[in-house]
Amino acid sequence: MQLTGPVFDSTNPATGELVWSGHSASAYDVGAAVAVAAKAGSTWSGLSFETRAGYCTRFAETLTQRKPALAECISREAGKPTWEALTEVQAMIGKVGISIEAHQKRCAEFSGGGAKTRFRPHGVVAVFGPFNFPGHLPNGHIVPALLAGNTVLFKPSELTPLVAMETARLWHESGLPEGVLQVLPGGVETGRALAEHPGVHGLFFTGSARVGLHLQESLAKSGKILALEMGGNNPLIAWNTANLHAAAYLMAQSAFITAGQRCTCARRLIVSSGPEGDALLAALTSVARRLRVGPYTTVPEPFCGPVISAGVARKLVAAQSALVAQGGRGLLPLTHLKEDTGLVSPGIMDVTAIANREDDELFGPLLQVIRVADFEAALNEANNTRFGLAAGLISDEPALWQQFFERVHAGIVNWNQPLTGASSAAPFGGTGLSGNYRPGAYFAADYASYAVASMEQPLMAVPAVLPPGMDLG
Repeated sequence: MQLTGPVFDSTNPATGELVWSGHSASAYDVGAAVAVAAKAGSTWSGLSFETRAGYCTRFAETLTQRKPALAECISREAGKPTWEALTEVQAMIGKVGISIEAHQKRCAEFSGGGAKTRFRPHGVVAVFGPFNFPGHLPNGHIVPALLAGNTVLFKPSELTPLVAMETARLWHESGLPEGVLQVLPGGVETGRALAEHPGVHGLFFTGSARVGLHLQESLAKSGKILALEMGGNNPLIAWNTANLHAAAYLMAQSAFITAGQRCTCARRLIVSSGPEGDALLAALTSVARRLRVGPYTTVPEPFCGPVISAGVARKLVAAQSALVAQGGRGLLPLTHLKEDTGLVSPGIMDVTAIANREDDELFGPLLQVIRVADFEAALNEANNTRFGLAAGLISDEPALWQQFFERVHAGIVNWNQPLTGASSAAPFGGTGLSGNYRPGAYFAADYASYAVASMEQPLMAVPAVLPPGMDLG
């Protein structure tokens, strides 16, 4: 399809180099794509599950063959180091088998109470993808949606259209029929046209709470199924732990991997106000100071690349300055390493003295430290947020873990593991502003189709006992 919307570009956030340029999808293009998807859907949904799964399996095989090339696209457009981009493509490959298993287990036909329950696709669904995992996260919606029999219109982040185009090309190289998956690149106007089109029956979104809440409000009366994953202001408590090296690794990994651009990254580190807290912060600061940051072509390979744009880097520097102005104390300043790029060094800010702290997600490698007197106060601080995606505890004490697990409000709750560790073989989602209680990953099968209950009888029959007041004559 030749798109007719305005031309826009994507660039390498580590260098400013042009990566992709093309037309966005206009409202007219969206309408045309919906018509194509609806027509393709009548055939696609009529295929057996095994046939649709076969297409998905072939896609996984193609991904395996093209893994280095797609990883290169991710590195160029999202800035990720090669090691992390390869990990992302591997997660895309693994998602196929996990999604097939999940659909078979969660959407299998069953009987009970005299009724049969089967599962049907919604029809045409839209997938809105984020920039931080431009391959893996939309893939986590697309594969379950296709398995269920839906056709998909994929609007990637306007910051990462190349990865989306290459992913779709690999789907078509794997034999996926025309019209079953279409990419509609663009920004706000493309997203609005797609979300509001009456021929789109569902929308699966990963991104900011601001955009997710807007979608929730605008589609409240539409009747469309909406699955939201919106990030979090995630707490990580480190308490009563003797292994400072292991704790420092877990804290650094949780806060700074992917340049702090994972929705599960630790945003708030909660430690003791006593000597143990001092030791933990010293160990973390020492590790964070030595983390290598740079373009993916850097040798030796960096731990993390840039944030997604120079504009985001400047916003993080401004946020840090605002925290200092409010009474925050810099333990390790976040620094904009190169103007006109997204390259920033990790930052650690003690915000204990700031009253009425903003409950926002600072999407980058700026960790806020809060020091408290006891574990009860640590738990209260962990829950002091409107979000509820991820929460973690670093501790040697099983009793503290039990307390933490029972009381913390989050959909992902980890113990002595990186907060960013989430399994595709488990549900992925959160509470509060972090989502709308439609967790993804293994549970994406639940929102990719809907249940239909049927009471069936091949031959009509009159019951032996008629209801009172009825006489058939």
